Amino acid sequence: MGSGKYNAAAAIATSFFFVFLFCMPSNAQLSTSFYDQTCPDLQSTVKTQVRTSISAERRMAGSLIRLHFHDCFVQGCDASILLDDSPTIQSEKRAPPNNNSVRGYDVIDRAKTAVEKICPGVVSCADILSIAARDATVLAGGPSWTVKLGRRDSTTTNFAQASNGLPFFRDNLQKLIDDFANKGFTIREMVALSGAHSFGQAQCFTFRDRIYNNASDIDAGFASTRRRGCPSSGRDTKLAPLDLVTSTSFDNNYYKNIMQKKGLLETDQILLSGGSTDDIVRDYSKNPATFKSDFAAAMAKMSDLSPLTGQSGVIRRICSSLT
Repeated sequence: MGSGKYNAAAAIATSFFFVFLFCMPSNAQLSTSFYDQTCPDLQSTVKTQVRTSISAERRMAGSLIRLHFHDCFVQGCDASILLDDSPTIQSEKRAPPNNNSVRGYDVIDRAKTAVEKICPGVVSCADILSIAARDATVLAGGPSWTVKLGRRDSTTTNFAQASNGLPFFRDNLQKLIDDFANKGFTIREMVALSGAHSFGQAQCFTFRDRIYNNASDIDAGFASTRRRGCPSSGRDTKLAPLDLVTSTSFDNNYYKNIMQKKGLLETDQILLSGGSTDDIVRDYSKNPATFKSDFAAAMAKMSDLSPLTGQSGVIRRICSSLT
């Protein structure tokens, strides 16, 4: 190989290596004891705020998990999704996958306010969001996991990545697998994380095509039931539970629904389409303990995606603002 071709190949290989490292989860400088001395009541303070919010609205549990996911999958778990528009910030909140869809910002704001009262200027919004997602899961009947702490908050957002880098409700199976693999997740971890759709709600426009399409991968009675709340046109933002049976509880019914061709979104049902995910769906539908264990491990891994630590980033006093 000529020196020019060799150098070009080496440059490509080096570039790929650094991209791979950037996308892999990192726990550098994160620790379970990070705030033991500086804010010992952090976890109980956040949990109180999350419990109060979920008691007022059970749907909020799923919303907080989704908020955490949409933050971590865009330039890492850095609370960038919490920033509002400003002269220097283009908010990720307005990106199509988030706009008028992702919620729970006010819960994190209240938790941050409570934490600032006891430990001013110490705890990041990113850490509060990671704790809140774990607590929301537990309060809805799901598993717990250890959240390592020490993240710092981003001073930037990434509107383009928020617009194009999150899984889309019409993605095919390979696209989903590739998107998660690019973040360092295995196929099994992807299927486990999809189980967050065990609760929460979806807007009519995200599943309309599915319930009005007499395809072989949807139960006819299920489609008919879902049409009652989602007309063939209009009412695009009308909400419907992802799981009709246990819509506010964390369980493995999501996978049972898929087995019965009752997945609401295309990206739900596609997990049982004759591909590499079929056996995992079957396993989780029969073994709730296995699902919960795998979900907890995958969430802990997701919480460690590309955190800002050490001297990187800042500690925001207000989660929605850099001031």
